[in-house]
Amino acid sequence: MASVRRTMEASDPAAPERSPAYDLALLSHVGTKREGNEDSCGQLVENGSTVVFLVADGVGGYEGGEIASAMAVETTLEAFRASSPTLGSAKRLHRALQQANIEIHNRALTVPELRRMATTATAVAVSLSEGMLYGAHCGDCRLYLVRDRKIEQLTRDHTVVGERVRMGLISAERARTHPDRSALSRSLGHDLIPSIDRITTPLQQHDRLIVCSDGLWSVLPDAEIEELTRGCDARTACRQLIESANARGTPDNLTVGIFSLLVESPNGTVRRGWRERIVAMFGRGN
Repeated sequence: MASVRRTMEASDPAAPERSPAYDLALLSHVGTKREGNEDSCGQLVENGSTVVFLVADGVGGYEGGEIASAMAVETTLEAFRASSPTLGSAKRLHRALQQANIEIHNRALTVPELRRMATTATAVAVSLSEGMLYGAHCGDCRLYLVRDRKIEQLTRDHTVVGERVRMGLISAERARTHPDRSALSRSLGHDLIPSIDRITTPLQQHDRLIVCSDGLWSVLPDAEIEELTRGCDARTACRQLIESANARGTPDNLTVGIFSLLVESPNGTVRRGWRERIVAMFGRGN
């Protein structure tokens, strides 16, 4: 089952999904300063065992950005659904985002009015049978993992300022208000073969995943994002984040998706090191 949403009011979270295994909701809002919404979000539940969701933030002007982000979401979900499960969720997700890039790139080449369009995108596939998170990421939407009231950013910001932070040239706090903080170093649509980050990590029971566009994280500190999503269902958490960001007067569109794992992960509760992973994959020699 696939669901794609682009423009919604803060009181209408997108098609929340609840099951005994997980809780998922997505919400997009135009914000307080923009006339149109260039963000998109969507989700796909495959056979009750794999949950895919993503957020995209379009660039290149309202019309082009709106089209690019919608194409990213729709194409990624459709390409994932059409691919063979035997490939594994990680490869399927990465290839699906690559396919979205190709379609956006080709549309920009053939339609002069859309030649500058591009989008950022962060996509997540949760394998409930494996207890694993697989991510594919290009741009400055963020993916967070919340565990035991601690929030960790799993993605890197593909921005000029983000690169400077990683090089130690400026602080993360300074980067939050830097005038060039939105200047992208990577996006979908500009290049035929973009560099897409891959993320793989085991999940634990009660883990919370948060994926959001920069319209949200640029005005809400990480600690506040964790606090606002604590102790409530995904639908309520999405609404609280959107309303809080709008109360700060966010200058951009804002979109958020929240996934909570409600059951014990097949991977247990301990992250394994590389030695343990090799042993698990190939077995210990006798």
